[in-house]
Amino acid sequence: MNKFKIAPTYHSVGECIKDLIYMAVATFIIAVAVYFFMKPSNTAISSVSALAIVLENIVPLTVAQLTMIMNVILLIIGFALFGSEFGFKTIYTSILLPVFLRIFEIVRPENISFTDDPFLDVILYVTLVSFGAALLFNDNASSGGLDIVAKILNKYLHIELGKAMSVAGIVIACSTIFFYDTKSVILSLLGTYINGLVLDHFIFGQNIKRRVCIITDKQKLVRNFILYDLQSGATLYEATGAYDMKTRQEIICIVTKPEYQKLMTFLEENDPSAFVTVYTVSEIRYIPKTFGIEHHEKRKREQGNV
Repeated sequence: MNKFKIAPTYHSVGECIKDLIYMAVATFIIAVAVYFFMKPSNTAISSVSALAIVLENIVPLTVAQLTMIMNVILLIIGFALFGSEFGFKTIYTSILLPVFLRIFEIVRPENISFTDDPFLDVILYVTLVSFGAALLFNDNASSGGLDIVAKILNKYLHIELGKAMSVAGIVIACSTIFFYDTKSVILSLLGTYINGLVLDHFIFGQNIKRRVCIITDKQKLVRNFILYDLQSGATLYEATGAYDMKTRQEIICIVTKPEYQKLMTFLEENDPSAFVTVYTVSEIRYIPKTFGIEHHEKRKREQGNV
């Protein structure tokens, strides 16, 4: 059974308030992009709000109301299927977005394009949404909506998250053909593609790590650096060279980009002749190790034997 951990841990009330304001600003930026640039352009680009813009043509509800209804339904489905993965931040931003949209509907109901150019509206929409999404992702949050749809497709149809987002976005973009002209469909698809590239970078690109395989004559020195300086894990394998048939130990570790740069600098300075291969890793699952007093005592002993 999933354990529901709704709220994140804050060290103080001030930290909580600061985080709420931060997410509100990011969500406000996304709402501005949706209402003032995507909606006037008659396009539908990779979001639940985009689907709401399309459905507004056949349902007697506003974009804000439709977005709220669909977000609540998706949140319920998300909790039922994924449990604690959908916590406080997802609820907060998913509800706040349609609230901002509703405020815009009241303040500026006519909602005429600022640019009078659908293509420029799409570019401005993608730019603002990318900025708002980047703020949320840096805070380990998202605007919900289509992210939940992508996770559902990933779980039950085994489609990669990036592709799942693209599939959902393309379906929404193509739905504009029933209510708008061909130009709107093309702009929706173009916007979906560009938006997908940006989201891939901010959502999935953040998880990319490097798998580094090292064969070195200074195996203990390199291993200690990985364990104690980078505070990362490593695995040792026996590797036999086909030319000289000598057996050596190969060190394999998974590191982040900053750790990778430090590791490469260390190898260049301490063993430039080391044989190194590097692979890209998009996702890993593991239980983080904790480094306490025993760890540091062991480090001293290891360094004494180098």
